[in-house]
Amino acid sequence: NAKAIIAATKKAGLPERAAVISIATSLQESKLENLGHLGDKNDHDSLGLFQQRPSSGWGTPEQITDPEYSTLAFLKGLKQVDGWQDMPLTEAAQTVQVSAYPDAYAQWEQQATDIVAHNWNS
Repeated sequence: NAKAIIAATKKAGLPERAAVISIATSLQESKLENLGHLGDKNDHDSLGLFQQRPSSGWGTPEQITDPEYSTLAFLKGLKQVDGWQDMPLTEAAQTVQVSAYPDAYAQWEQQATDIVAHNWNS
């Protein structure tokens, strides 16, 4: 799934920093697992790598559970954040995700950076 996020970031024409933000966000939201409906454990109707919600306009359940689609949807939101390239990862991710735990993304920044560094040119 990390490689799918990197491929979608490249497809969107965005730099490595966008992939780092995307992967850190996915690590927080799903541990990079493409999650389907979790029943009673589900946060409302959150699905996929980014725990996006059909009811919030992210797409259909089928779209949201497609790694490329969900990454491109996240990146579309990221591109709408003025100055995302230079802001702290947590702030950029939170602006897109509107999480109940806005500071949680920061803990994944180094791991996401390492994943992207290892896979960006492969």
